[in-house]
Amino acid sequence: MSTARPPEAESLGPFRPPAAPPLLRVAGLLMALGFAFPGVYLVYRNFVGGADPVGLIISSRTLGPLWRSLRLAVSVSGAALVLGTSLAWFTTRTELPFARLWRVLLPLPLVFPTFVGAAAFIHTLNPGGLANDLLSGIGIDRTPELRGFRGAWLVLTLMTYPYVYLPVAARLRQLPSALEESARVLGDTALKAFGRICLPQIATAMGAGTLLVFLYTLSDFGAVQLMRYDTLTRAIATNQLANPPVALALSLLLLAVAALVVLAERRFSRRLPDATRSQSDRPMLYSLGRGRAPAVALVALSAAAGVGAPLVALLDWAARGLLRSATGGRALTIDGFKVLEATANTVGASVIAAVVSTAAVLPIALLVGRYRSRSGGLAHAVVISTFALPGILIALSMRFWTLRSDLAFDLLNDTMALLIFAYVVRFGSLAMGVTLVAVRSVPERLHDSARILGAGRVRRFLAVDLPMMGPGLAAGTGLVLLSVMKELPISLFVSPLGFFTLTTQIFGSFEEAFIAEAGIMAVVLVALSFVLTWFLVIRRDHLL
Repeated sequence: MSTARPPEAESLGPFRPPAAPPLLRVAGLLMALGFAFPGVYLVYRNFVGGADPVGLIISSRTLGPLWRSLRLAVSVSGAALVLGTSLAWFTTRTELPFARLWRVLLPLPLVFPTFVGAAAFIHTLNPGGLANDLLSGIGIDRTPELRGFRGAWLVLTLMTYPYVYLPVAARLRQLPSALEESARVLGDTALKAFGRICLPQIATAMGAGTLLVFLYTLSDFGAVQLMRYDTLTRAIATNQLANPPVALALSLLLLAVAALVVLAERRFSRRLPDATRSQSDRPMLYSLGRGRAPAVALVALSAAAGVGAPLVALLDWAARGLLRSATGGRALTIDGFKVLEATANTVGASVIAAVVSTAAVLPIALLVGRYRSRSGGLAHAVVISTFALPGILIALSMRFWTLRSDLAFDLLNDTMALLIFAYVVRFGSLAMGVTLVAVRSVPERLHDSARILGAGRVRRFLAVDLPMMGPGLAAGTGLVLLSVMKELPISLFVSPLGFFTLTTQIFGSFEEAFIAEAGIMAVVLVALSFVLTWFLVIRRDHLL
């Protein structure tokens, strides 16, 4: 006996999702074009106007910064890989004393912008710094100067290792202990069991974290600028006004390197074995034995260098400046109103950019997660690829575009719209992943029930989708908010005249040697970042 099927079922097939609404497809396409615009415009500008990008790229003025950028990125990502993985292993899979305390402290370098960490180390460890006063008491009169490659490598390693530590630690807590217990029973040492059992299953997390560190190092501007190390980003900033063709050629080279790194990482990840998806209630803990003291020393030193040293330096600068001003010394160049204005600008711009970013990627997430649309998949790939686009390239593209286009200059030059758009392109990819998970978490049966009850698309979206997607959308918005607050190149080069944020004020104060003023504003920024990091990263990580 055959049962008649509705025409809709015949056209859709038994498992085919419904067709995406035309307006949603148009919205997804427009969002994808917006995200792709800065990168496409940079490529376009390199090949118009009589420029010679090929000749400039192979010149010594370009190859020198390229070599220094690659050298720094490889060194920092390698060091962060080793340090982050080691710290994750010690805090999750060994009987390390005060493990809960270390799990709270070790991710905290995320609250410091890299240029703040660089300034803290420069004015603490360099001759005449705070460390000299402490070390002179034990007979060490002078510390080596921290500049150039060594300084940039140290600062960026300490500021970025959490990008490896957090995903590896989360993965180690999820690994089933049965295989490790069997390996130990069969006589494997802890090191051998790690290499045979754990390493293949955490390789994807290690690779993803290392990729983030590599791209972050390639795109960093503040730390290398303060350390006076001439990478591609510093060369781009130097030449953007003095020699635009050179800046454009450098930007094209940086864009190509970032794209090649992402493609290589994806190809490598496909060759890795699929990790076992399991939540272990009883992760296996290893005894450190004779390695107990070195392990504690490594963890404590990492926390002290990555969190303690910058925080102490900032508090010392702020306290000295306030005390000197109160006792009749040099007056501060900032007042409470200026700090409040910079804080309000930072929070306001960050909140707007975060909300707009989530709203911009939501149509694409719906196309991919709800309707399995091919156009949505293409748009999704475009948004994710923008993560490899450094902030200074987005800033350069936006600035050149407004200067070259009369309409854009009249409408967007020195407006908040251009700044918000640059923020969205830079950090929209952070909201993309969480938003897609939120979309896929809505059960399809709820849509079927609402459709049977006569609810239209808009009503279903407002009554069913938004309430269930709310926590995920809020998490994605928060991640973008945290990142925008610490962004320097875009804030420095795209902000309207008279608009300043905490990052631009701090960076300017460091450049002009107003250390006390920089310390006061950095304390405010770090406090805001700490609150967000606690709720979005540390607390969430402990709930996994």
